[in-house]
Amino acid sequence: MEGAHANLHSERGPLRGEHPGRSRDPVIKVMDLAWLEFEKTDLVRSESFARDFGFAVAARTQDALYLRGTLPGPHCLVVRRGPRSRFMGPAFQAAAADDLARLARATGSAVRELTDLGGGRVVDLRDPSGIPVRVVHGTADLPTLPEQPPVTINAGAAQNRVNRTQRPAPEPARVLRLGHVVLETRWFGRALDWYLDTLGMIVSDFLFLDDQRDRGPTMAFLRCDRGGRPADHHTLAMHLGPGVGYVHSAYQVADMDAVAAGGEYLAGRGYRRVWGVGRHIQGSQIFDYWRDPDRLMVEHFADGDLFDCTVEPGWAPMSASGLAQWGPPVTRGFLGTNPSPHLLRTVMTALREDNEIDPARLLGLMKAMRA
Repeated sequence: MEGAHANLHSERGPLRGEHPGRSRDPVIKVMDLAWLEFEKTDLVRSESFARDFGFAVAARTQDALYLRGTLPGPHCLVVRRGPRSRFMGPAFQAAAADDLARLARATGSAVRELTDLGGGRVVDLRDPSGIPVRVVHGTADLPTLPEQPPVTINAGAAQNRVNRTQRPAPEPARVLRLGHVVLETRWFGRALDWYLDTLGMIVSDFLFLDDQRDRGPTMAFLRCDRGGRPADHHTLAMHLGPGVGYVHSAYQVADMDAVAAGGEYLAGRGYRRVWGVGRHIQGSQIFDYWRDPDRLMVEHFADGDLFDCTVEPGWAPMSASGLAQWGPPVTRGFLGTNPSPHLLRTVMTALREDNEIDPARLLGLMKAMRA
């Protein structure tokens, strides 16, 4: 099977008997992320960072902030006032109203009306890690906003810019849309299968510990199954780790200049870059990672891969050096929210079947590592 992936997105394909990366009969197939929900203690501070990062404000109430990109569709983020800053879960878009009814029947849930901005209907679920997951349909699309035009590039024989200079404006990188969210889980096998079986997502790439492939994958990049219509390489990524919940979220901007110039703007405003600028391997995105005032990690990206339903999962070893094709060395700040292969090898000794971490045994290992 490995030869089938030569010259594709991964040098390695699955071995016989490994995880297929998709469900034979999923309950529904979600079409995209709709938005992410957070609680924050200070909405004024959150709005200030959001504008500097490149969001537009779709609406603001006393207790909620709705942030959007320039492309038509739902808002990207809902930030609610709360007692502490935390991630409250993703919302995915269902393809049809009937999908919500089918999902509710299969999960013993209810379909209810949304009273938030945009309206629509929702089914509220929890994944095996306990993370709240919403599936929505019928939300009103926000209109298009002016976009940041991509720069005109002179390349080879294509001389598109003659007697004109190139001066990208010193301004925030205008967010186009929400791209993906990355989650950490102690119950990797069950969580992975839940997103495949319940929401119909499919795996683009698996990562495994190089010397423990027989234990199965420790990270998966999942995309939406839109049939012949291409989707982002990953809308959701998940990795095994000692924690549960949010790692980072990513937002598309116009091009590499928007990524880099937007980063210069953020740096000038006193924000802290985590890692970048570089180009990823899985997904190929040009990336730049930052922390917001609540220390949550967010990413600007451009030029990501698009796959239709015919592309099978790739398999690759998990390593810090394998995170980027080019760019600065991965930072301790980035790996602080992404377990290193060394830590994962330690964690793997605490695993039950299906890559699930035994909490009691893990606690003992972590104490021993700190001693």
